[in-house]
This record gives sequence, C-alpha cells and structure tokens, in this order.
Amino acid sequence: MNSLKSLIHSNNKVIREFQIILALTLASAIMAFNLNSFVRAGGLFPGGFSGMTVLIQQIGYKFLNIHISYAIIYLPLNLIPAYIGFKFIGKKFTLYTFYVVALSGILTDIFPNITITYDPLLISVFGGLINASAISLCLIFGASGGGTDFISIFFSEKRGIDAWNYILAANIVLLTTAGILFGFNRALYSIIYQFTSTQVLNTLYQRYQKDTLIIVTEKASVIYDKIRLLTHHDATLISGTGCFEGKPKEILYSVIGRGQVNLVITAIKEIDPKAFINVIKTDQLTGRFYKTPTK
Repeated sequence: MNSLKSLIHSNNKVIREFQIILALTLASAIMAFNLNSFVRAGGLFPGGFSGMTVLIQQIGYKFLNIHISYAIIYLPLNLIPAYIGFKFIGKKFTLYTFYVVALSGILTDIFPNITITYDPLLISVFGGLINASAISLCLIFGASGGGTDFISIFFSEKRGIDAWNYILAANIVLLTTAGILFGFNRALYSIIYQFTSTQVLNTLYQRYQKDTLIIVTEKASVIYDKIRLLTHHDATLISGTGCFEGKPKEILYSVIGRGQVNLVITAIKEIDPKAFINVIKTDQLTGRFYKTPTK
C-alpha cells in the first residue's frame, strides 16, 4: 500500500512538472511572438530588461550598423537579477524563470516578424495586454518573465507591497533615454504599452494584493475558524454594540489576500447570512502576515 501511494505521488509530481514546463514554454512563445509582431512593428520599447535589450539592439544598428542577437544581450542582463532570485526568492522559482528567459530569448531570434496591425495605439494597448498575459501565466506556474520581475517580486516578498507600479515608474528613465535617441512619439507609445501591461498584470495576478475585512456578526468564533481554515490568516475580535438595536455585536478584523476575498465572503454568508462585511483595499502592511512560500 505504501509503495502504491509513493508511486501515485511520484506520478503526480511528474505530471505537475510537465504541466509547468508546458505552461512556461507557451508563455515564452507568447513573449517572443509579442516582441516580434507588436513591439518591433510599432517600434516600441517594452520597458524592463526586454526594453533595455531592444534599446541596445537599436543603438547598435543605428550608430554602429551591426545587428546584435536578442538572446546574446538578454541572457547576460538577467544574470544579476537571477542571482537575487536564487538567493532571496527561491531556487526552483529562479530555475523556472531562467528557462523562460533563455527560451523566450532564443524564440525571439527564431520567430519571423509578422505584422498584425500598423496602428501604433492598437499595438501599444494589445501588445501590453499580451505581455501581461504571458507574465501572469509564468507567475501562476511559479516563475516570472525575468529582469525587473525578479526585482519586483523581491520587494513584494520582503516589504509586503505590490511593487509592479514602482517598476513602471522606474521604466520612465529607460523610456526617456529611448525618447532622446529615437524620438518621443515612440517613447510615449511605449509608456502606453507599459502602463497597459502593468494594470492588466495587477488584475490577473493578485498574490501581493491584500484586502482588509471588517465583519460584524453574531457568530464570530465559527467565522474565524473558517477564515483560518481557508486562508491560514488570523483575525482580531472586537466587542461592540449595534447602535440601531442596542444589541452586543462582535467584530472580526482580518487581512487576507485579494484573490481569497470572494471565497471567504461566500463562506461567511453560509455561516451567517446577516453578517455585515466591509472590504477595504490595503495598500501596505507591516507586521506578521502569512505568505505562501515561493519554492
């Protein structure tokens, strides 16, 4: 019986690894397609290390008349962020990410340039959307797109903040440089691309986003047990009085991940249909907060 369980567990691990590699391969192909069919067609600079790579390529072509392979630039640029990821985030996460970095870099050099549209605004919006979808797919399966994603996740893990918008602000420096060298029209469209990508990513991937729940109920202990079971997060019990009816009330105060909110609210309503629930966006949190470990 034990050997059968071990075999099943081993098979499940193999299947899971296969699913992860398949998803990351798909994400890498989407990134390469997006760079060749949207970013280059619109003459954009995608921000981050991808944008730095494209900028170096274009500087080499314009001022030195040489064509430099995307992968030759992109892979070395990711070595320092990869070290940060390996040391502070997780070994498996870093290995998966470097698989994405290497494969997307190689595929970018291999894939043909297929132009979908010549409209720079459509390219900026839909290119940003596709980029965010590919990065979200990586993040969901325990990897990232490399480069500034490592830095963003590092600060999110260590400081408890959602750092994607800070990375967007940092990319303005890169895009300003690109604007000075190649014209501000392209730089401004690149900002639209980067803004779209960041906002879609914030919508699709909510690991570092938190909400505060304030729950007024008469079944606080049962609801607390459910919150603890579903989210592994704690809560604070506050005694109060309902001003309208003058009856004693119990208030639970808890902070949970944004992706868990609907699940928790549904469970609360099953326990106490009359519960009053206020959901408040939490921008920054200090103190003890359970986070699912990054492998």
